[in-house]
Amino acid sequence: MISWGVILTLTARRPASGVPAGDLGFLLHKHPDRVHVAEHGAVTTHVLAPVSGPEEHEVAVVLDVDPVALARAGRGELAGDHVNDRPYAASSLLSVALGRVFATALAGRCTARPDLLSVRWPLRIHVPAVPCAGERGAGGEELVRRLFGPLGWTVETTVVPLDETVPGWGASPYVDLVLTGELRLADALAQLYVLLPVLDDTKHYWVGRDEVDKLLRRGGSWLAGHPERELVTRRYLRHSRPLVADALDRLREAEGAEAEVEEAADAPTPLAVQRRDAVVAVLRELGAARVADLGCGQGQLLAALLTDARFTALTGTDVSVRALRQASRRLHLDERHDERVTLFQSSLTYRDERLRGFDAAVLMEVVEHVDPPRLAALERVVFGEAAPTHVLVTTPNAEHNVHYPSLQDGGFRHPDHRFEWTRAEFADWVGAVAARWGYSVRFLGIGAADAATGTPTQLAVFSRTDGEVAA
Repeated sequence: MISWGVILTLTARRPASGVPAGDLGFLLHKHPDRVHVAEHGAVTTHVLAPVSGPEEHEVAVVLDVDPVALARAGRGELAGDHVNDRPYAASSLLSVALGRVFATALAGRCTARPDLLSVRWPLRIHVPAVPCAGERGAGGEELVRRLFGPLGWTVETTVVPLDETVPGWGASPYVDLVLTGELRLADALAQLYVLLPVLDDTKHYWVGRDEVDKLLRRGGSWLAGHPERELVTRRYLRHSRPLVADALDRLREAEGAEAEVEEAADAPTPLAVQRRDAVVAVLRELGAARVADLGCGQGQLLAALLTDARFTALTGTDVSVRALRQASRRLHLDERHDERVTLFQSSLTYRDERLRGFDAAVLMEVVEHVDPPRLAALERVVFGEAAPTHVLVTTPNAEHNVHYPSLQDGGFRHPDHRFEWTRAEFADWVGAVAARWGYSVRFLGIGAADAATGTPTQLAVFSRTDGEVAA
């Protein structure tokens, strides 16, 4: 007997490719004519298909939760609490259930019909009771949009009243959620698997190191570029600082993405890619052959330069040994010996003879990570001591931050940023540096320009007025 507690329905219509909607059953590995039942601890999960045809296929997932058995299990925040919302709220219990009953679909496997794996299905997902813990003063509805919107979903939410018969009681912390969009089934399930417990901001089980692996496995393909990546990671890992730090480091390594709000998944071309392409184009224009990437991070720019034979000597430096190891793996330096590439640890605020003799040095999204009192030391080391023929500096344009929803109330694009300059502030710093060290300068913008706020990234190209490389 089904008690109709937690419910999720997933409806697919015939996609543009013409595949019958009912073929979704092959991906889910669930025959539409049978009710599938799985029991695990305090939860019994039922999967059934109320509708199955060539034009529409609907799957319902129903959880029958025993709150007494759940409390007796003695795990999570609900241990010992026999009265709770888990029997009807879409929480980590639903997430775990999805992972169990749709394990093969989540993994992106289908032996019978592998052609279906890449199909983008017109989907409608309905979850009637989603608990939403607000963030930074924002209500639950806004948070739902911030989490699902960048992933390509159209989000509809209706706040569930505490009691429809008693208007004075007001709204509850739950929303009736409807998501519509065209996605691969594996992606849709993975996003639900990760984001439902994130919205709830709790889990019914202990969170350990294995949860980091689980997050990367389910979210690695889309989370690295999500504007709320850090919020998702923090909540999914129940605010454990060591686990969150490890997960974010591994996301950056795996995806090669800067941890910035601007790397939105719905951008046609991520700003990080536009930035690299712009820097490479300028280096080619300048005719630079020997290039130093100062603050190279995980080596994304070096990897792009390495594909072009005109760059005959490439050096990457970073203060982080871990980042250099990641760059070495990205460049496959352990597998091949390439005399063009050198990596070493160095701080841009201390003199280092190894930084001299380059045609061009690049500081791509670096200066904003330096404490303002240390900028004079960086200036002296890069422009005075190393003194390459050209220096390329990119940095965020603070004026453009108004276009990022999560920065509407202020804040920086990355938690490690010490400052973010407006165009006028950047121009003042660049002009003063150029005058002190004998460089001319020109400014370029990177990313889509807005008439009022300019481009999201600022680029300054310094060139030595004597045109010589310091020996």
